[in-house]
Amino acid sequence: MSLHRPVRWFPEPAFPGRAFHRYNNLGQSLSIHQSAQGGTGMELQQAIRQRRSIGKVEARPVEKEKIERILEAAVWAPNHHHTEPWKFFVMTGDGRRVLGRAYANAASDALAGLDPEEREQKLSKEEAKAMRAPVVIAAACSPSDNPRVIRSEELAAVHAAVQNLLLSAYEEGLGAVWRSGDPMHHPAMKSAFGLKDKEELVGLIYIGYPDMTAPEGRRISAKDKTFWVN
Repeated sequence: MSLHRPVRWFPEPAFPGRAFHRYNNLGQSLSIHQSAQGGTGMELQQAIRQRRSIGKVEARPVEKEKIERILEAAVWAPNHHHTEPWKFFVMTGDGRRVLGRAYANAASDALAGLDPEEREQKLSKEEAKAMRAPVVIAAACSPSDNPRVIRSEELAAVHAAVQNLLLSAYEEGLGAVWRSGDPMHHPAMKSAFGLKDKEELVGLIYIGYPDMTAPEGRRISAKDKTFWVN
């Protein structure tokens, strides 16, 4: 298990000032804009609306450069007092076994009453959860000791970083799903990643090349959730 330092990436110019289309691995048409300065980028509104949680991905490895780019996007999330409270643990290959053991340890007590054979089968299933994608990123919050800092805002900053990560993964043609739930709060998980008492695991992001059709997205209109105060 190791955390690779994110790097900047500057794509070569192709068609300055022009927009063109390509198709991602989900079969969706992407509008790509090539600026006069040579940078490319998917239309933001399109990425926000088309990104989906992709729970089934291929086993083939993901290029390290892509993971570094999406992590670099993650750390540009807004954060109050500029505390940058995020930590990322990137697991690939056998490194994912760290997570697998943590899943099994978190479930161990609940399975104590089963007969040994059934218990081992269920623990093996827990360990296998870590192998559902070639890359798994554990996102954690390491809140500042500054007395002015509010803990909930630190958690919100890490959540925003994960959203940046998910959008960037989609732009890279990758599928990703953000998993959370009870195991994230188990002491076995904190121990697996060497987190301090004040630190907290906020989610696991499974990443790979999509091996499923993106589901249809639905949302209640913003108009139904918005109140204008004039």
